[in-house]
Amino acid sequence: MTELVKLPHFVSVEKLTVDQIAALIARAEYFKQGGATPAFKQPVYVTNMFFENSTRTHTSFAMAEKKLGLTEIPFDAAHSSMAKGETLYDTCLVMNALGVDLSVIRATQNAYYEPLIHPQDDQHLDLGIVNAGDGSGQHPSQSLLDMMTIHEHFGHFKGLKVAIVGDITNSRVARSNMEILTRLGAEVYFSGPEYWYDHAFDQYGKYRPLDELVGTVDVMMLLRVQHERHAGDANEARFDAANYHREYGINHDRYDRLKDDCIIMHPGPINHDVELAGDLVEAPQSAFFKQMQNGVFMRMAMLEAVVRGRRLGGLE
Repeated sequence: MTELVKLPHFVSVEKLTVDQIAALIARAEYFKQGGATPAFKQPVYVTNMFFENSTRTHTSFAMAEKKLGLTEIPFDAAHSSMAKGETLYDTCLVMNALGVDLSVIRATQNAYYEPLIHPQDDQHLDLGIVNAGDGSGQHPSQSLLDMMTIHEHFGHFKGLKVAIVGDITNSRVARSNMEILTRLGAEVYFSGPEYWYDHAFDQYGKYRPLDELVGTVDVMMLLRVQHERHAGDANEARFDAANYHREYGINHDRYDRLKDDCIIMHPGPINHDVELAGDLVEAPQSAFFKQMQNGVFMRMAMLEAVVRGRRLGGLE
């Protein structure tokens, strides 16, 4: 039996070992196949603190918590004391003092979690943090559900050719996935507008025009254009939806040229007829629906890893 992962927090994929990644995928697949959830001896309380809009991630974590048997304590960011100027740290301190064990957080700041997982010696915060996305930094749960979806389809990662296409510079999904895919043995390629590509990413893969990649890659991973992160970016004025779709989107012509076993992935929300033709969202080679399904089971595995790592609920 694969050893279960135990972590005090889950904020990034960068420090996960390859064995831990494999174990989390195996655990998520076990849950998906109807495997038994852990039996808690004491209740475990969790709150979901989302300071950016979210449908998939927020609801998926809530469903994962329900399936695991965790008790969710509601939190409404718009009506919290943070609207009065309370800091994120102080808000987490309140949750902790009231008996919350875990907090799933999405925030606009990159690495918002650092002062939460490394409190100073005179501070009392002792709360498990699960990162549901930090600015353009990391999105560990999306990254791992993507790995689960790829593994489910191919059974391995070694030698797979994966294209990451779109607004790469501003995408936390791209940052998480390029690093983890490289360590798992996949060949990573990038495409999309060159003005939204940072050559610092060359250490993980090669930039190529999209039409050079269509027909050769095993995974076509599309990214949403991150308009909300383009404040002050002069290139935002160059964006035109129809032109983007023509130059960098998967239209019917490109879809027809994909390898027979290639899958199309997208973290959502999909801009129809921009990254992907609207009538291809549920096409046979689109893994979008499966990604969303897998998100629940991977987030169960992630939450369980922190519950066990913190010895909550009477679990060792």
